[in-house]
Amino acid sequence: MPPKKPQKLKVKRKAIKIVGDTSRVITRLHLPDDRHRISKIIQRIINLPDTVAQKLLAQVMIDFSGRHKDIGHIFKRHLEVVKKYLPRDTMLSDVQRALIGAYFTKEYSIESAALFNPSIVPHPDQRHLKKGSLRFIMSLRATGEGHISSIVFRSGVLDRYNKFLFDPISDFVETPDLHLDPVYKRNPFQLKLNEMEAGDEISVHILNQLPEDFTYNELIEKIGNLRAKPQFPEANQNRTFHVMSWLANSNYEVSFHPDHRVSERVIFPVSKNESRGIEDARFVQFFDNQPEGTYYATYTAYNGHTILPQLIETKDFVNFNIVTLNGKAIKNKGMALFPRKIGGRYAMLSRQDGENNHIMFSDNIHFWQTSQILQEPEYPWEFIQIGNCGSPLETNQGWIVLTHGVGPMRKYCIGAMLLDLEKPSKVIARLDEPLLSPHEKEREGYVPNVVYSCGAIIHNDELVIPYAMSDINSGIATVEVNELLSCMR
Repeated sequence: MPPKKPQKLKVKRKAIKIVGDTSRVITRLHLPDDRHRISKIIQRIINLPDTVAQKLLAQVMIDFSGRHKDIGHIFKRHLEVVKKYLPRDTMLSDVQRALIGAYFTKEYSIESAALFNPSIVPHPDQRHLKKGSLRFIMSLRATGEGHISSIVFRSGVLDRYNKFLFDPISDFVETPDLHLDPVYKRNPFQLKLNEMEAGDEISVHILNQLPEDFTYNELIEKIGNLRAKPQFPEANQNRTFHVMSWLANSNYEVSFHPDHRVSERVIFPVSKNESRGIEDARFVQFFDNQPEGTYYATYTAYNGHTILPQLIETKDFVNFNIVTLNGKAIKNKGMALFPRKIGGRYAMLSRQDGENNHIMFSDNIHFWQTSQILQEPEYPWEFIQIGNCGSPLETNQGWIVLTHGVGPMRKYCIGAMLLDLEKPSKVIARLDEPLLSPHEKEREGYVPNVVYSCGAIIHNDELVIPYAMSDINSGIATVEVNELLSCMR
């Protein structure tokens, strides 16, 4: 008797469409490529008659003060950046100071090009909800001018019927306060330098002068001392200084105003290694014998030439710590952390070779040295490559992992597999057909014929999947967990 053919999966697409809003703007420093022009611009502003300057500033405030919560503070901050270009012994009026800050400020529309690759996790605050409801936070990759990507957030409630009730989106967007003096540990710092082939006698010389826990400012001070009194060939010194500073700047802390809405927060590229974008954050709520848990997210930092896998840590989505991931197995894109330790070790999915799904384990969340192939392309819709679509989701039957597969005409589909709970390197079952494929209304966009997710959630026995449509907008689909499992081969 032939085997029973699996039933057809009933995937329900919500009517919700999450689209970018061009009116959501942040302010950025606006400097000319030729820094010598700064002095000329400042002099032109200073030469304005007082009445003209006052009228000009008044118009700037009319045009822009309603679009930002404290535009005066922003002007003041940007004035500080160009202060060294002021004519010597110049006394500026308050109007001139504000105007100079305004000329070196620009607006940036963070979502003007796309809003895609979402992930979803439970909100840290689950108080005052109706029975069967869940408050959530959704992260999305926002892309604006120059195709620079950042991380934005939405929040809301999933009710007992898995109906989405999104919180109102704020008219304002804020970039966080950057803390430029984080603390580093000497040994991990040296190990990462070794990986970057910069662990030479110069870096050893500098680090040996620092305590085990040292600050950014202490590192810069030691670099400055060696630059002032060179002890090694200057070309070699400068090369090592550059790498050490680059690594230090890749690890930082940011914080937002706790009273402001989640939708006002945007994590915009800060360090040089992510100057061209922060891509595809995969958030997960991680529990390690702590009732409240910690949220982690892996993301890809891109500088236009190379990528660097990074890790975000937060407990409240107000304060974020960003660090570089380390180890021989930290390569390529698409890393997704399991939500708990397995056998006392951290576990993470990755795509080491751009083709197969890998799994790796580590005693230290920051260091990953080895990996093994978990899954290879098997079906026609994934012959080009496969990867994960976010962190695994735990069920009694095993870990559900959403995957993506690339087939002919670079068509991206979402699939699924099931891993053993205590031996997740073992695949128990998988779908032999895509769970989601781009249909006619989803296939047009910046990258056509793509559906993709960075993380789903299980709520009320349904798998809730926020997903991107052709790298431009996002939607939401649901499928019953038991039905999904019964359709796996």
